[in-house]
Amino acid sequence: MDVPSQVLKIAEDIKSMKVRGAGRIAREAARALIIFSEQSEDKDVSGFMKKLDYVARLLINTRPTAVSLPNAIRYVLSRAYKTLECTSDVEKLREVVVYSARKFISDSLVAVERIGDIGSKLVKDGMTILTHCHSTAVISILKHAWFSGKRFNVICTETRPKFQGRITARILSGFGIPTTLIVDGATRYFMHDVDVIFVGADAIASNGALVNKIGTSMIALAAREARKPFFVAAETYKFAPETLSGKLIKVEERPENEVLPKREIEKMKGVSIRNPAFDLTPPQYITAIITERGVIPPQAAVSILVEFLGWSLEQFSKF
Repeated sequence: MDVPSQVLKIAEDIKSMKVRGAGRIAREAARALIIFSEQSEDKDVSGFMKKLDYVARLLINTRPTAVSLPNAIRYVLSRAYKTLECTSDVEKLREVVVYSARKFISDSLVAVERIGDIGSKLVKDGMTILTHCHSTAVISILKHAWFSGKRFNVICTETRPKFQGRITARILSGFGIPTTLIVDGATRYFMHDVDVIFVGADAIASNGALVNKIGTSMIALAAREARKPFFVAAETYKFAPETLSGKLIKVEERPENEVLPKREIEKMKGVSIRNPAFDLTPPQYITAIITERGVIPPQAAVSILVEFLGWSLEQFSKF
């Protein structure tokens, strides 16, 4: 099927992790739907919707774990299908797709700012804060706290094997925030220096369990042992509706050459390499989840899905 080259590039950039971070992935997916709709030359509703569905599935299949991606697609397509019930005007459908995608992008950016404002109130002067990987929502919290006049230190893990924590360290140091970069395996060693942990989310299940970058669950375990508060910063579009029906969130395993270069792998005869990108943190290890709607206990995740997102099992099973 003919797909605009810009859309294919976005899909490849998401798959190859040139585009990283659950929020950014979702916004790029929405942008791809805008590009498709604006460049589509279909004159009838049937042809337009068939190609829109194809593009949507192409994007969804790029990364299996970050629920923000299919949720962004669902946000747009659910509105397109609702419009389809009352019109056969392809131009109207095109307008709805573009408007809905742009609104999702705008709302997601507003959500990050809102989380930053809410979460910054949990930061106190003199704290040492630990974070893992690269979360736009966590950076927003720390940025809001810092520019409100609070002074604190941050410890960032490198977050192997893709080293997203180095991105976080560079950004925070650019704000003037005192930042220490450590290897992932040193988190328990430094836990006695830490006052609070903030991490992002790739997905949150209906029972409040967190799916996030590999290594998160070990940090949560060390935090629980040391009795340190462990907060998750997550926009509501990162809550996984499939889990309402008991479906598990699939954990993506990435190529072994992200762990070692191919030439090094070839030298290690008989050695297999596993590279899971995410792990699961049980809800009992989580102090609270910071969303744009406020701070909630993990047990309230189901209410976000049912009441706020408003997705029924029939609606989300379509996409």
